[in-house]
Parts: sequence; structure tokens; C-alpha cells
Amino acid sequence: MTNYQRYAVYYAPEPASDLAAFGNTWLGRDPANGRTIDRPDVIGLAAGEAVAITVSPSRYGFHGTLKPPFALKHGRTRDQLEQAIAQYCADAPSVTCGPLMLKSIGRFIALAPTGPTDELGNLASGLVMALDDFRQPESESAMNKRRASGLSMRQEEYLVRWGYPYVMEEFRFHLTLSDKLDPDRMMRVRDGLAPLVSPLCKTPFRVTDVCLFGDPGDGRSFDLLRRFSLG
Repeated sequence: MTNYQRYAVYYAPEPASDLAAFGNTWLGRDPANGRTIDRPDVIGLAAGEAVAITVSPSRYGFHGTLKPPFALKHGRTRDQLEQAIAQYCADAPSVTCGPLMLKSIGRFIALAPTGPTDELGNLASGLVMALDDFRQPESESAMNKRRASGLSMRQEEYLVRWGYPYVMEEFRFHLTLSDKLDPDRMMRVRDGLAPLVSPLCKTPFRVTDVCLFGDPGDGRSFDLLRRFSLG
């Protein structure tokens, strides 16, 4: 079994869905099997440009974060973590939100569900709390890297308490599609992606299961390890 430096609980689309096909193709990899996928031709983007602007999201795999990556606390095991996720999910209902929308978040592009999203936030907050005993506390140097971008008082509180500043009320679910972009490139990428994602943005967005991902470290790509159905 591969040893993973960190684990995370993510939403990832159902394998046979159109959303999974789009996301995995756009990012060039299927995290469930590690298979490399040829990138699509996108109007307005030069050859190879999609690869250049998706370095980080491609490494993490097409996903929406529910519990951010964390190292296992000493004495805890992956089997125990999986048991805890399965137990939590057995009692957690599936979630339905409004359709996805292509949008800019800061300097990157993402798909995000339209309202109502409260139940999705509750799912994420519940996972953060339920699995916190498995999390190795963040080092001061790691927390200082988060602080460098500037945090509010509440975000600082969450960073110290939960190891990540954008949880609980600060949580904003999204499916990341790019690295940080300059304004001109952001406009071109949004215009190019719009016709590709339009068919994916016509029906309610549903979360019926969550996924455990593993980070093998050294900059290698995350792997999708197991799916857990929501009760």
C-alpha cells in the first residue's frame, strides 16, 4: 500500500458523469486510476496553454474540498480514518444545490454551485469537526505561510483551531479550474471554457458521496483512494 504524506476529503464527480469527463479531461488526469488524459482544444487558448495554467489543480485532481489536506496524527492509521469517514457518512444526508456556475474567485477560475448551499457547508463543517482528531497539528511555519496572504481575525482563529482558515463560516465550495491568472488570460480562459461547461450548468448540483484522496508527497499527484456514500 502506498504511503501517503497527507489525506483529504473531497467531493469528486461520479466516474461515469459528464462532469467527471470534463474535469478530468481539462486537468489532464483521472485521479482514480492515475491515467493521463489528452487535454481538450479550447477556443482562444494556444497549444499547451491549458497545461501551463492548471499546474496546481491538475496535481490535486478535479475536486471540491470538504476537509482540507492534513497529515495523520501519530498513532492514527489510514484504516481508522476510513472507518471514521464511513461512520460519519452513514448518517449524513446527500446534498442538492442549485446548478453550477462558471465564475472567477480572486485570480482563479472555478465552477461553484448556486444557492442554496447551506447543507453543503454543513457537510463540510461536520467532516472538519468529526475527523479533527486524526489531524496532525500544523507547524508554525506552515501556518505562517497561510498568514502571508492576510487573514481576518476569524480566519486566524480557524487556522489555529482547525489547521485551515477557510472552514466553517469561511467555507466556499468550488471546483478549481486554474492557477492564478492575470486579467487578460482570465477573460480568455473563461470565454473558452464557457461553451464546454454550459451543458454541465443546467441541472441541480448533487453530492451523493465523498472521497478520500491521498497526497504521496514530493509534488506528485493526489490519488482518489475510496468513495463513501452519504446516507
